[in-house]
Amino acid sequence: MLAVSGSRRQRARNRMVAAVRGYAALGWACTPGAHPVTGGDRACSCDRVGCPDPGAHPVSATWGLQTGADPDALARRWSEWPQANIILPTGRVFDVFDIPAAAGVIALDRIDREDVPIGPVADSGGQRHLFFVATRGAPDDEQEWWSCHLDCSPENVAETPGMRWHCRDSYVVAPPSVLPYGREVSWIRPPVGAALPDPLRLLEVLADSCEQI
Repeated sequence: MLAVSGSRRQRARNRMVAAVRGYAALGWACTPGAHPVTGGDRACSCDRVGCPDPGAHPVSATWGLQTGADPDALARRWSEWPQANIILPTGRVFDVFDIPAAAGVIALDRIDREDVPIGPVADSGGQRHLFFVATRGAPDDEQEWWSCHLDCSPENVAETPGMRWHCRDSYVVAPPSVLPYGREVSWIRPPVGAALPDPLRLLEVLADSCEQI
């Protein structure tokens, strides 16, 4: 039984390492993230009581300085944290629009019908859809769309049910990370190395979709 369990852990780690190497090949930096735990009185591997975003934030508070895109260095990091999820910083190569999954379904249907340019799209455990777009760096109005990671207020999705714009100094959890209750982050439209779309055209579609739910 222990051998089987160890084999599963090794396969999971190998899967994460393969994913971060793929992101590095795209020029996307990564950093290890916390992971969900089973048993005990905490849902997240971090030491924060009542973590508002279990398994979906970086391991280190200095993640911004420790993030990189060197594939060998990333493989070593996941050797240190074999259960770590994958965190991608935003505002560097890409920004991410983060909307409720129901709005994401509506948006994807309209995007297909109207042939709107679109980039990678991820499903964050069935609750949120993540739309990757070309970065604007640090727009003047970024506070209106600021994301809810652990150092921000509000601190959880329930307080901001609409759209969030992850840009400078923010991050998203990436496939194939695993969230509590076995929910997995997965690609709806995986990255293929093509140019990322302009965020403002897609913003209109996503905002309209959020208003329909």
